[in-house]
Amino acid sequence: MAQKLVIVESPSKSKTIEKFLGKDFKVVSSKGHIRDLAIKGKFGFGVDIENHFKPTYTTIKGKKKVIDELKSEVKKSSKVYLASDPDREGEAISWHLYDALGLKEDDYERIVFNEITKGAITESFNHARKINTDLVNSQETRRILDRIIGFRLSKLMQSKTSGTSAGRVQSVALKLIVDREREIEAFDATEYWTITANFKEFYAELFNYNNKDIKINNEVEANEILSKLSNSFKIESVDKKVKNKKSRMPFITSTLQQEASSKLGMSAKKSMSVAQKLYEGIELENETVGLITYMRTDSTRLSSEFIGSTFKYIEAKYGKEYLGSVKVNKKTDNVQDAHEAIRPTSITRDPISVKPYLSSDEYKLYRIIYYRALASLMADAKTNNTTVILDNNNYQFKANGQVLIFDGYLKAYGDYEETTETMLPPFENYQSNVIVSNDILKEQHFTKPPARYTEAKLIKEMEELGIGRPSTYTKTMDTIKSRGYVNVVDKKFMPTEIGIEITDKLQVYFSHIINVLYTANMENDLDKIAEGQLVWYELLEKFYQEFEVAMKEAFDNMEKKEPEQTGEMCPNCNHPLVVRKGRYGDFVACSNFPECKYIKNEPKEVNEITDCPNCDGKIVEKPTRKGKIFYGCNNYPKCKTAYWDKPIGKECPECKSMLVEKNNKVKCSSCDYQE
Repeated sequence: MAQKLVIVESPSKSKTIEKFLGKDFKVVSSKGHIRDLAIKGKFGFGVDIENHFKPTYTTIKGKKKVIDELKSEVKKSSKVYLASDPDREGEAISWHLYDALGLKEDDYERIVFNEITKGAITESFNHARKINTDLVNSQETRRILDRIIGFRLSKLMQSKTSGTSAGRVQSVALKLIVDREREIEAFDATEYWTITANFKEFYAELFNYNNKDIKINNEVEANEILSKLSNSFKIESVDKKVKNKKSRMPFITSTLQQEASSKLGMSAKKSMSVAQKLYEGIELENETVGLITYMRTDSTRLSSEFIGSTFKYIEAKYGKEYLGSVKVNKKTDNVQDAHEAIRPTSITRDPISVKPYLSSDEYKLYRIIYYRALASLMADAKTNNTTVILDNNNYQFKANGQVLIFDGYLKAYGDYEETTETMLPPFENYQSNVIVSNDILKEQHFTKPPARYTEAKLIKEMEELGIGRPSTYTKTMDTIKSRGYVNVVDKKFMPTEIGIEITDKLQVYFSHIINVLYTANMENDLDKIAEGQLVWYELLEKFYQEFEVAMKEAFDNMEKKEPEQTGEMCPNCNHPLVVRKGRYGDFVACSNFPECKYIKNEPKEVNEITDCPNCDGKIVEKPTRKGKIFYGCNNYPKCKTAYWDKPIGKECPECKSMLVEKNNKVKCSSCDYQE
């Protein structure tokens, strides 16, 4: 009897699945994509612009052997099952396999599964189907769009600026960072003051005068108010309410990346790499199984089977009072609800039971995924909130208190979500409804500019604005960093001079394309193609007509940035020496390049501070483009360790991050620890 062939993307996934299916099946891997757009035709797009953008595909380097091996296996098989990932990219990979292997309609089936467990794999065969060409068209349209925009804009940037590339999503993400930096630079701090009354057991802040909002602009106004206050306060009202603290939705790709960054210190790239391993299969004591569902998803939906088993688990482990309800997230236009949220494949496989089989990072990520999914089906936490209003000569002060009275979902998720308790005294015990303060203090403050984006915050912003898709966030972060368009200082994105330059140039000629609204609308149009509501090549034709007009204008009129001359002449050919920008910073070279390849090696005085905690390099003083000093690794860009404050070469006793010095005070560069 001929074998049944299952083709997946990943070699590790194929080993796991083959154990589930038995001797009648052979499971092999395509090792990811096998084909891509050819680099031929007009501008190297690999598409026939005059013929409805018909694409030409070429075998990816090194994949001919893979294709030949797959063809050999197909000949020995009675049926071929294409089992690439359950998203648009996976659907496109299945189509490329179908086409490249010369499969016939009766020869194959497409199967999808959201988790790599025996039950899910077996069940997927009961829902076998043909390739969804609408999904394939949507993915291929995205690929063609990115090829056209990337090739043309990158060529423009290389010829007119110091930049090397631009793209449909990366340039919008970079613009968000540049716009935020300009907000910070333009920010004018405003002075304001607060007045706080301190009591034995609590404190209260001034917020009203004659029951209207009050703002204290300077010290003179603060002193004037203090002169009108006594130490005696009248208790005007005591308001007590029980409030529900709702549990979070289970993870989707973006929220997992955000929480992994803020709670576990993992970059988006690292968290996705670890999640991939958890999804593809972990070898436990008696089985090899995927521990989590597919990790590229926009959906918060959970399967009815998982919900049912988890409710039983919650009741047995925590009690009936901890049972919650199924939360429904209103579906937005940008959500692809093809599969579930990220969750454990079995609620009974708790983190402690699998810890011996996981690396440290795998355990940390699995643990937060497990408890987030569990907590999403648990009861709300409840807090007893007290608000007290005190009056002092018509000035109203407010004190807030909060006490957790039922932990609910925090029983499971409390390690990742802090709940601050503030106890207030029983005010009904005070005689004459009057309470006396120990002292009343004034304090000066200044408004702060908006914060720079961290990787997690930028991903959150992109998600909320509808820019990109789960599979694109990590690549976007990597691209803007590797191109030298941003520096990462104290885990925050700071645009470089090159990043600002190309953003500004693009906005002069391509503001109609490189903007949030256009990029989000394009995602909506790609969704319509996936749903069969829009013809893919009509979208490309409309886009390209407008795009090429702008490209011609930019190539004709965009001013080319000439490199800065140093005032010296090349010792080899007597042409002026100029400052050029390279991947590793500025360098001095001959302006007659490529005819003359002279580069001046000029030793720079470097102020070494301490050893780098993340590599064998040194932390050295570095200036920003405006001359502000920060401290970064001399192995940049291989190592991107950097600090705003001066590191002292010692570890934080609480989180093991670098201790830094600011204003003669030592603190942690990551957590709230201070000496």
